[in-house]
Amino acid sequence: MTTNWTLARRAEKMNPSVIREILKVTEKPGIISLAGGLPSPKTFPVADFAGACAAVLAQDGPGALQYAASEGYGPLRQAIADFLPWDVDAEQVLITTGSQQALDLVAKILIDENSRVLVETPTYLGALQAFTPMEPAVVSVASDDEGVLIDDFKAKAGTGAGKARFLYVLPNFQNPTGRTMSEARRAALVQAAAELGVPLLEDNPYGDLWFDNPPPLPLTARNPEGCIYMGSFSKVLAPGLRLGFVVAPKAIFPKLLQAKQAADLHTPGFNQRMVAEVMKGGFLDRHVPTIRALYKQQCEAMLAALAKEMQGLSVQWNRPDGGMFLWLRLPEGVSAIDLLPQAVERNVAFVPGAAFYATEADPRTLRLSFVTSTVEQIATGIAALADAIRNAKKG
Repeated sequence: MTTNWTLARRAEKMNPSVIREILKVTEKPGIISLAGGLPSPKTFPVADFAGACAAVLAQDGPGALQYAASEGYGPLRQAIADFLPWDVDAEQVLITTGSQQALDLVAKILIDENSRVLVETPTYLGALQAFTPMEPAVVSVASDDEGVLIDDFKAKAGTGAGKARFLYVLPNFQNPTGRTMSEARRAALVQAAAELGVPLLEDNPYGDLWFDNPPPLPLTARNPEGCIYMGSFSKVLAPGLRLGFVVAPKAIFPKLLQAKQAADLHTPGFNQRMVAEVMKGGFLDRHVPTIRALYKQQCEAMLAALAKEMQGLSVQWNRPDGGMFLWLRLPEGVSAIDLLPQAVERNVAFVPGAAFYATEADPRTLRLSFVTSTVEQIATGIAALADAIRNAKKG
């Protein structure tokens, strides 16, 4: 018997993650993956979680294993409010199943069909995937090394019923480019957004991963009533926990909560309690610096390898001040998508940059991750990438 399934129109717009598909290629033995946005497993505090797990079960095992409040575990919400660098009421903190769910919830409550949604150029692929089923009109705002260009933001904000529902931004060590929005640009953006009445959706999964100096204050700290802030424990503790959070103005929090209840009732309470237990005693203040040190070493190794191997190839790249990624631009006439198979033949993988553009993709761009490979693997991988570029230029 055959059943004909009629898909919703929104389902037709859903597409597989380019990054997830590339990660399948990296499972091939011997591949050096500079592709995935995975944190280094060396940073996972396994022993601390073992202790926290035992403590949670001993203190209130039945409660930890029971259904829980949709808002999240109270002590964890308070710990997040206390950790953030502005005055946050714990009642405005919603615990989500990863910050990816936060994007999905915001999309559900703020986007209608053909709603104007503004994004950086380029932007996080996962955000585009979360927004797309709601059928928005996504508009890219021109950006440079300091972040979105204010004049272009003003020009594309729209008016009346066509005004943008929000501008989605990653100010710190952005995925995919690794860039950080400057203090001056942040101040100007918050002011412009307030004047235009356009909310800011601030995504900050990488903000604690700075190398030498912390980034400027979050956008939300400058105008809490005009912003929704998203954070994650995936990069500072472990992604397998699937724990993120939203800090939202009280005017919009109830609708986010209702969307959360409809999505999954609540984020796993056991995981929330474990994280709250781990965070006691200033654990993150001791643990996160070890992640920064490791990632800085690996970033420096990649920058050194690029300087050595890319000589004479007309390749450009940036120097991130933190995070997990850097952004590379290939020589004229070389497409990152076409280059990828040649790189894989040489046992190295990356993510072509085109997937990160809402419109008018730059085919010469690609993203490199430096956090999951060893210094030695980075050197080998960049040399292989350079060889692939050299061969592509000849072609």
